[in-house]
Amino acid sequence: MPPHAETAVAKFLSGFNCAQSVFYAFCDDLHLDRDAALKLACGFGAGMGRKGEVCGAVTGGILVIGSKHGRGEKEEKTVMELTYAKTRELMERFAKIHGTCICRQLLSGCDLATEEGQKYLKENDLLHKTCIPCVRSVVEILEDIM
Repeated sequence: MPPHAETAVAKFLSGFNCAQSVFYAFCDDLHLDRDAALKLACGFGAGMGRKGEVCGAVTGGILVIGSKHGRGEKEEKTVMELTYAKTRELMERFAKIHGTCICRQLLSGCDLATEEGQKYLKENDLLHKTCIPCVRSVVEILEDIM
């Protein structure tokens, strides 16, 4: 497993969410403060605040892409096109591997906003069966497209 993937998986297993774990793994490359990155990515976990929308690993990956290629105040508007293209590539490649980018679909309809959903996640070991492979996939795709 590449160093970024090892870092992301270790962070995820230590209790941080999928978005935080992916973004954190690239902090050194992006010259970002680790604590600030964890805070910034926090709300994106579990499909955006446990809403089951776009997978947090994917949104963490989008934060990485934006941090590296995004448009700031000094860049021309055309810079957004590269960011958008890399974002689409990440999402398309992820969906090709996992079938979707939607968290609740990846988790077979599990509603993480409920106690029942969180219990289902634990009882069916979805963190290891689904979430860790998603974190790993995003990191590997990022390493390829960055």
